[in-house]
Amino acid sequence: MDTNALNTTDGKYALITGATSGIGYELAKVFAEHGYNLVIVARTPEDLNTTADELADQYGINVIPIAKDLFQDNAAFDVYEEVKSHQVQINVLVNDAGQGVYGLFAEGDIRKQLQIIDLNVKSLTALTYLFLQDMTARNEGKILQLASIVSDIPAPLQAVYGGTKAFVLSFSEALRNELKDTNITITSLQPGATDTDFFNKAGAQDSKLAKETKLSDPADVARDGFDALMKGEDKIVSGFKNKVQSAMSNVMSDETLAAQMRKQSERSEKD
Repeated sequence: MDTNALNTTDGKYALITGATSGIGYELAKVFAEHGYNLVIVARTPEDLNTTADELADQYGINVIPIAKDLFQDNAAFDVYEEVKSHQVQINVLVNDAGQGVYGLFAEGDIRKQLQIIDLNVKSLTALTYLFLQDMTARNEGKILQLASIVSDIPAPLQAVYGGTKAFVLSFSEALRNELKDTNITITSLQPGATDTDFFNKAGAQDSKLAKETKLSDPADVARDGFDALMKGEDKIVSGFKNKVQSAMSNVMSDETLAAQMRKQSERSEKD
C-alpha cells in the first residue's frame, strides 16, 4: 500500500481514532463498505499497519495509518499536521478512542485517572477543534463522538470514565447548537456495555457488567452510529436494552440510578 500517493480525487475521507479494535475497527469497516477512504489512528504501529493493509485490500480504498498515542498532550495536534502533510481533506471525523478505569475513585491511581481525562476529553476536544476549523471554512462535514449511556447516568466504580462521557455528550450537544445554521452535523453515539477489550483495559474484566451482562455486538453499535451520523441525528443510544436504561434517567433520581449502576458494576462472584 503506497500511502504517499494518496489524493482527494478518490473520494471522501473519514478519520477514525481507536480504529484497530472494538467499535472503532467496526466503524472503519462500515465507512470502507460505503466507499470512504480512511485515515486511521491508533497507538500500536504493528496493529495499525495490519488493519490498514486489511481494509485497503478488502475494500479497495486508500488508507493512511497514523501511529499516535492520544494520551499525550500534543498528539492530537501531531495527527492534524500529519493529515495536512498528506494533503487530504477530512469529511468525517470519528472520535472513538477512549478508555476507562475501574474501582473506587479514592483508592485508584490518580495519575491513571488523569490520563483517562487526557484521552477521553483533551484529545477529543483538540481533534474536534482542529478539524472543525476546516469544516467550518468549507461549510461541510460530519463528526461522530463516542459517548456512552453513562453520559446520562452516574457511574460508580467508573466515576472518571462516566464524567468524561458526560462531557462528550454535553460538549457535542452544545456544538450542535452552535452549528445549527451550517452544513456541519455532530452526532453522539451512546453504546452500553459492548463486547470489546474495554473491560480488560479498564481492569473491570471481573465485574458483573463484563461477566453477567449480555454484551452488545460492536458491529451493531458501529452500524447504529454510522446510520445516525448519515441522517444527521443528534444522538443515538445503541440497543433496545440500553435505550430503556437511558430513558429511565429521565424519570428516576440520580441516587437511584447510581445505586443501580453500582450494583451492575460490582465484582462478580462467578468464575
